[in-house]
Amino acid sequence: MNGGEIIGLLGMLLLVGSWIPQTVETIRKKHCPLNLEFILIYVLAASLLTVYSYIIGDWIFFTLNFLSAFQSGINLLVKLMEKKG
Repeated sequence: MNGGEIIGLLGMLLLVGSWIPQTVETIRKKHCPLNLEFILIYVLAASLLTVYSYIIGDWIFFTLNFLSAFQSGINLLVKLMEKKG
């Protein structure tokens, strides 16, 4: 692993880690305080970037975007369940 990969890995861990407290709180309270439009755009963007990073073969970028899409997807699911009733 070279220096650039180490920096990328650290950035990935910090970014993915920043979603963990929000996702845990959302699951625990069954309430997502985030704006629905924000979550929709974020899930779509992270999903598209996941596909792109797979195509270019960048595993750090792939992992970051996959986990970001997954965690924000959980928040989206809870938000949609709230709206449904």
